[in-house]
Amino acid sequence: METQGQQLLGAREIDNRVHRMAFQIQENHPRTPFVLVGIFKRGVPLAKRLAKVLEMERPDVKCGAIDITLYRDDPGNVSAADVMEVAEMPLDIDGSVVVLVDDVLFTGRTVRAAIDALMDFGRPAKIELACLVDRGHRELPIQPNYCGLVRHTGPGEYLRVVLREEDGQDGLYLVKSKTDPVTPA
Repeated sequence: METQGQQLLGAREIDNRVHRMAFQIQENHPRTPFVLVGIFKRGVPLAKRLAKVLEMERPDVKCGAIDITLYRDDPGNVSAADVMEVAEMPLDIDGSVVVLVDDVLFTGRTVRAAIDALMDFGRPAKIELACLVDRGHRELPIQPNYCGLVRHTGPGEYLRVVLREEDGQDGLYLVKSKTDPVTPA
């Protein structure tokens, strides 16, 4: 897979950060059951990786997936290519601790949409956020509880996460562009 941009993390560094986040989640919830819920698209394989790391200590950890397509606050920017995925909730989340998992935290709007979508499945006792990388530039008051890397981006820069489950390899790249693909010009 050809990826333009400066590589910030390789496969080993991504694995190390996923392991560190998993251990932090375990430390914060040593006896409390929790559910990992990945946000489509790349949050899902990250949630599954976290679950795999945690399974030695927490064989009961459940992992789900959620699609936010219908919950976005910019429906004009949703194209036919944004095909809805099927949400996979492993259990009733009422009263549960839910850890939402995503690859990149940017404005906070994706997380807001994910929280809205999650509420259609029940009322969690608590919702936390784990993200591989926080690129700053928040528009909503949302912060990660667990974060692999904080890397603020400048004008015309964005971060591209590639994962072996989706892209055939792991990496985090800083890409320079005239417009940010997430934010309309």
